[in-house]
Amino acid sequence: MTAIETGQRFGNGPLARAAALVHTLLVVQVLFLATGAAGLIPLVLLDRDVSNLPLVALCAVPVGPALSAAVYALRHRSTDLTDLTPARQFLRGYRMNAAGVLKLWVPWLAWETVLGVNLAHGWWPVPVVTLAVLAALWQANALVIASLYEFRARDTARLAGYFLLRRLVQTLGVAGLAVAAVAVVLFWSEAVLTLAAAGFAAALLRTCRPMRTEIEERFVR
Repeated sequence: MTAIETGQRFGNGPLARAAALVHTLLVVQVLFLATGAAGLIPLVLLDRDVSNLPLVALCAVPVGPALSAAVYALRHRSTDLTDLTPARQFLRGYRMNAAGVLKLWVPWLAWETVLGVNLAHGWWPVPVVTLAVLAALWQANALVIASLYEFRARDTARLAGYFLLRRLVQTLGVAGLAVAAVAVVLFWSEAVLTLAAAGFAAALLRTCRPMRTEIEERFVR
């Protein structure tokens, strides 16, 4: 049987596409856990106490590059069962984007830690929560942009802020994902959210499609 015949037999149709997606999500999830393990394991074990917020931020540092690599791998996935390379795409995205993602991820973690401490002490709860939510939505945009495009860190930061207002429907969609993530942590645990990371990355990538389309039309040559 030729390669073309194999592709026609196994690479088309809804079942094949579903199988390809499941395979990709599983591989990406395993690699996310592997690359983020140094921070994820202690993060899951930490008590939910305000005094641990700096440790939470420190543990979350490796999560940024791992999540970025997941977004990259899912964006470049193949639906053809004869040509699935999610592990290679994940590792490629990790190598390419880790440094750039950390330039925005680490300051964001520090900012959210400061806001979290202020909120825990009851200082200006409404503005603090507002700033924390806006920062989280900005970071979601920044993560997707830094994972898929080669912009300078400051340009990525500006674009992420620009699209918060430019794409309000998208921003609401990302906010919905954030609410779902918080709900998973509150009703179950951080471990459950960690095990669903690939699914959340796929949802984030899909939600940010309007932003990606505009970036590719206006800013990418």
